[in-house]
Amino acid sequence: MVFITPGIDFLGRGAIFLSIPTAIVVGLNKYVGLDLPLWILITGTLLCFPARATIRIVANQIFKRREAARLGVRIVPVAQGKWIGNFDVLRTMNEKFEFGYPGDGLDELIEQKGLLVNLRVLWSDMILTTSPEHIKTVLATDFHNYVKGERFHYNMGAVLGTGVFNSDGEMWKFHRAMTRPVFTRDKISHFDLFDKHVEQAVFKIKQRFHEGYAVDFQDLMSRFTLDSATEFLFGNCPVLSDAADAFASAFLAAQVVISTRERLGWIWPLFEIWQDKSKAPMKIKRRNTLASGDVKLEDEKGETLLDHLVSLTSDPVVLKDETLNIMIAGRDTTAATLTFIIYCLSEHPTVLARLRSEILAKVGASRRPDYDDIREMKYLRAVINETLRLFPIVPFNVRESIDATTWPSTDPNEKPFYIPAGTKILYSVFMMHRRQDLWGPDAEQFDPDRFLDARVNKYLIKNSFIFLPFNAGPRICLGQQFAYNEMSFMLIRLLQSFQSISLDLASAPQDSLPPKTWINSKGRKATEKVFPKMHLTMYANGGLWVKMQEATGEQ
Repeated sequence: MVFITPGIDFLGRGAIFLSIPTAIVVGLNKYVGLDLPLWILITGTLLCFPARATIRIVANQIFKRREAARLGVRIVPVAQGKWIGNFDVLRTMNEKFEFGYPGDGLDELIEQKGLLVNLRVLWSDMILTTSPEHIKTVLATDFHNYVKGERFHYNMGAVLGTGVFNSDGEMWKFHRAMTRPVFTRDKISHFDLFDKHVEQAVFKIKQRFHEGYAVDFQDLMSRFTLDSATEFLFGNCPVLSDAADAFASAFLAAQVVISTRERLGWIWPLFEIWQDKSKAPMKIKRRNTLASGDVKLEDEKGETLLDHLVSLTSDPVVLKDETLNIMIAGRDTTAATLTFIIYCLSEHPTVLARLRSEILAKVGASRRPDYDDIREMKYLRAVINETLRLFPIVPFNVRESIDATTWPSTDPNEKPFYIPAGTKILYSVFMMHRRQDLWGPDAEQFDPDRFLDARVNKYLIKNSFIFLPFNAGPRICLGQQFAYNEMSFMLIRLLQSFQSISLDLASAPQDSLPPKTWINSKGRKATEKVFPKMHLTMYANGGLWVKMQEATGEQ
């Protein structure tokens, strides 16, 4: 079977486009008798593409400026790179993505241009916003005018398929309707499922410590959430450890590939001329996906998500896409949040002690928590929320405008902004969550009390869209309460067993730690002990290596 790589396909379509003016010039030369020299024919053909592109770009810019003037609004300020097409902006963004702190490079642009800036990379509009008002417009008040878009579908399709995270319109509604009934209270409070896997995780931690080694908590949580998600989806967890390791590695590799495609924009196929980089990890994922004969479809635990999906469709592509999308949501996001919670607790022992006191007072040293326990533990929820504020698991997200529209200016004395049709919108919850004008002068500090004291009314109640760890509007995460329950259960059981947590940076891969140059940076970046990185979601580079002191007696 002949396989065409994305790069070959991209170049092939370009060659077809170039062949049209070539045929016209050759035809004129042959049948009209122009008798042009060969070098003129070749030069004219080669210049057709850049000439057409230049005319199209200039005409498009003129049209946008005229439309903005007609509506009495203004064009979004554009980042001014030094290279043609802002190629240096793209290069800097990718370098910062690989070696920098989340938001590096972009925060400087916002300081220069304001809360709304058009990165305009390779002549393609990409408007960045950290404004809760604009994000609310995209996610809620004008929801139907903003979609994932065909470009996003193409970039992500090799991994996400047509699942709920990579679909729009009727297909998105179909996927959303399929999964909604599964997230009922009895399903999201499946504490028997949680307890079994938490018990295994705590046992592994104790075993590791007794042997004198530190634990990569991120790796452990990835395994815990993979086991929990697998059982939630399929009704049991028959994956062997070697298969689980291969699946997890492929899972990560596939997400790195598609997130890189999204960052590179329309030129990404040129970086995959010789191979489709998503093909190898997706083969491993398919090979390790549970076969239908391995799945316990109906058992004493009741209907699983897969049971429910099979009752609605027999299309294997739809089933594969949806289960994989839910697997990403159920595994990576929860594992990463638990990782950053433990990181924050290790850096703030007084917060850990207070949280543990609440756990012991409410649940005790050994009793299994129930739904009401978790609901009543206010400080536990505050710790989780504060971690999600500083380390939102999806730090950047994108949409695309369908029709041209306008956005209000963040400065009431200025004209509104013109948002053209077909514009990519990049919004950063990560950067918004750390804005001092929205969260106070201590916005970059870890302080769970901000979700309990007067700051709630001062900041959050006044504008709830300043805190969006689970998205908002019609696309709000269906599994957010499941995630809260799973994380809460794990933290309670963990702190029933351990009374202190400390980082063990010596055990971490040394090339995974934050660069020493960060110490000269502003804000939280200067004091960070781990390296927050991201693909589709955020994670700790090289893992989170910790040691814990086991609790004794009623401690």
